[in-house]
Amino acid sequence: MSFQAYLDAIENKTGKTPAELLAEAAERGYGATTKAGVVLDWLKADYGLGRGHGMALHHVLKNGVEISDKHVGSTGTHRDASTTLRVDGLANR
Repeated sequence: MSFQAYLDAIENKTGKTPAELLAEAAERGYGATTKAGVVLDWLKADYGLGRGHGMALHHVLKNGVEISDKHVGSTGTHRDASTTLRVDGLANR
């Protein structure tokens, strides 16, 4: 599953875009220095998200929407179309 696919699945599972969840994280005081376990516990308790989806959102919270170009343009299952992740929701594509 690509990085973007994890973020898209988060929206499908929660009904909220990744951007909305990132805003909610900020309201809770979570940011780049927040430990992953704190974010994972919140997402599991409030939204039923598992570790993989939670870690994807934590990565964006910590590092922003830019990712490595390691899988961009590859043909594997983890390929991404761009080094910039879309967090604004599926309806905006």
